Amino acid sequence: MRPLEGITVVTLEHAIAAPFATRQLADLGARVIKVERPGVGDFARAYDQRVRGLASHFVWTNRSKESLTLDLKHADAPQILARLLAKADVLVQNLAPGAAARLGLSYEALSAQHPRLIVCDISGYGDDGPYRDKKAYDLLIQSESGFVSITGSAQEPAKAGCSIADIAAGMYAYSNILAALIARGQNGRGRRIEVSMLESMVEWMGYPLYYAFDGAEPPPRAGAAHATIYPYGPFPTGDGRTVMLGLQNEREWQSFCAKVLRQSALAADPRFVSNAARTASRDALRALIVEAFSSLTAEQVVERLEAAGIANARVNSMADVWAHPQLAARKRWVEVQTPAGPVPAALPPGSEDPRMEAVPALGQHTESLLVELGYGADDFARWREQAAI
Repeated sequence: MRPLEGITVVTLEHAIAAPFATRQLADLGARVIKVERPGVGDFARAYDQRVRGLASHFVWTNRSKESLTLDLKHADAPQILARLLAKADVLVQNLAPGAAARLGLSYEALSAQHPRLIVCDISGYGDDGPYRDKKAYDLLIQSESGFVSITGSAQEPAKAGCSIADIAAGMYAYSNILAALIARGQNGRGRRIEVSMLESMVEWMGYPLYYAFDGAEPPPRAGAAHATIYPYGPFPTGDGRTVMLGLQNEREWQSFCAKVLRQSALAADPRFVSNAARTASRDALRALIVEAFSSLTAEQVVERLEAAGIANARVNSMADVWAHPQLAARKRWVEVQTPAGPVPAALPPGSEDPRMEAVPALGQHTESLLVELGYGADDFARWREQAAI
């Protein structure tokens, strides 16, 4: 039995943050009913067509869910939602600010009738304050949280290559829902959870914020290198590849000079005798390392680093990750079904026997869910004619 079997989640979600949170719940066995707009659905379905005609973000965040199409503004929508929520343990929503409350789906409106219901509201900036109504997309939150200001090269800031603000909010929603389910098991009561993307990202920014505490200079942008430890970052090799390496202490520095660069005397060079000195002289040290690596392949550099006990990694492409030998050895890829056929999916970290079921087609489960709620063929025909489902 999976940990969340018997738990039903109703979700009014789109984009990434809420779908990512609810997919984690589905992985653990929860039944997740995804309410989507008729005809178009979650707008993430149309982000791209990279997975055999399906959107990459959608395939990633929506497996093992049931799709119910419903126009939330239709006159009959409240009664359908009421029947859904009567069987639900958790309601998740990341609609526009205030939209859930206008639909009568706030925790305050629902808690009297559904005292065990857990309501999780995900937003960009929170449900009050001067930024409450600002549009909040991942890149915008990366910027507002200060992440972009410390990421990139010295010449130009950069965003993260994946949707980290959405992921952060989704994971805090997920962990808080799990905590609320545990608490409900003890006291029998649901609760409201409010997660904002900005606050989630600011929590992740703890180190640079404290580094810049009380008006101090923030960590400098250093590309893929560490801003305050050196050498710690990417270095080119003679075969055109790149190796990432990282030194953490003076013992490793001496080993690096002797066994990797094969220049033992360099360890005592006054320019490089401490991390602070190496960081201050990083351009000179980088030139020495690049020169030493220029006659070596990436594999040869990695062999030397391993022999010296120096932490290292290859700078892998997406194709390299799909074929990663460690993931293959640990059997981390399985197949899941989609409307376009089976595709590989990575098993979620830490889960034992996770649920890995199909990515739903838009509205795939509408009629079966409505039958379960007590509706019949006449209702379906009427609602389809009215474009309500």
